[in-house]
Amino acid sequence: MNGPNGASMSYFDYNATAPIRPEALAAVVEAMQSVGNASSMHQPGRQAAHRVDVARRQLADLLGCSPGEIIFTSGATEANNLALRAAFCAGSPLVTSPVEHPAVLETARAVTAESPEDLVLLPVDGDGLVDLGALDQVFAARSGGVVSLMAANNETGVLTDLRAAAKAAREAGALVHTDATQLVGRLPVDVAELDVDLLSLSAHKFGGPQGVGALYVRRGSPLPHRPLLVGGGQERGWRAGTLNVAGIIGMGAAAEAAARGLGEEAERVAALRDRLEDLVTGALPDCRINGRRDQRLPGVTSITFPGVPADAVLAAMPDVAASEGSACASGAPTPSHVLLAMGLSRADADSTIRFSLGYATTDAEIDHAARAIKRAVSQVRAALAEADGPR
Repeated sequence: MNGPNGASMSYFDYNATAPIRPEALAAVVEAMQSVGNASSMHQPGRQAAHRVDVARRQLADLLGCSPGEIIFTSGATEANNLALRAAFCAGSPLVTSPVEHPAVLETARAVTAESPEDLVLLPVDGDGLVDLGALDQVFAARSGGVVSLMAANNETGVLTDLRAAAKAAREAGALVHTDATQLVGRLPVDVAELDVDLLSLSAHKFGGPQGVGALYVRRGSPLPHRPLLVGGGQERGWRAGTLNVAGIIGMGAAAEAAARGLGEEAERVAALRDRLEDLVTGALPDCRINGRRDQRLPGVTSITFPGVPADAVLAAMPDVAASEGSACASGAPTPSHVLLAMGLSRADADSTIRFSLGYATTDAEIDHAARAIKRAVSQVRAALAEADGPR
């Protein structure tokens, strides 16, 4: 991958978007060379519809569900909006956590704007784990509603025990939604085992094209029909609009590619992540890793460099692509809401960088990044010390 001025770049921002997989790129290019609206009845239309059906099956196989339980969307943000707006009813609790992606948190605040008492945020500990025991307290006083908890945190990689959350929700008659954007294609997923009613995802997180995603809706779930978009009746009336045929086909190809050797790939990426952490903490002993280390995604590490602004470190290593946090919150004037909820100070949150690895990460990139991180942090510290020195 090339960086500024054509220089080689090590890419560590898979949680923002993964490089498109070769299989997905080939499928998108081929699809864009064809013509056909999947809703048209002529031959090109039927061919497009058939290829959409194939992609639906490929994605369903990755999730362990039926193709008929998948609704194609423009991405996880739309899927999260659709799920929560359909599942929530005023007077019943909408239970989530303060470390969710803004696509969930902002939607939850919007749908409960007229009944803010319905919004319940579960506590989070210093390791980034949601206190699922608090669900019992919520449902001791109220029943029904919807529980929405992300499967894997986009900033720390910390995993949520969705089965435990689903058990408590089921006993209270609540629906269960999960934003699984960071989990799908990275670790094995079986929606029946997770026991969720709704699951959101985006293709570009596991090597598909940007601008396409899906919402899994469990067959038989008591979900009111409340589409965000109306007009054409596509996706069984849940999502009107001409289908993004090329994007959907690319997502299907990426899903099929991700499913092959998923366990082995996760182990390889986890080993690379661990080596990066060892190299960085060995060179910079005062840095800290955030989140529960034995309960997280294989390719994510959140590292705090105390007293060193993250934006300055990133600027000092232009040949390493990493992030201060969620790409969807880029440019925000406040530090990560996830890290603050975990108890980090604002200063430490502002000194934290997320490195996320994936299917194409190499050993050479790990070595290159470790050297660049040490050099950049040392340079920034030296500059800060000089600026604070005698005048």
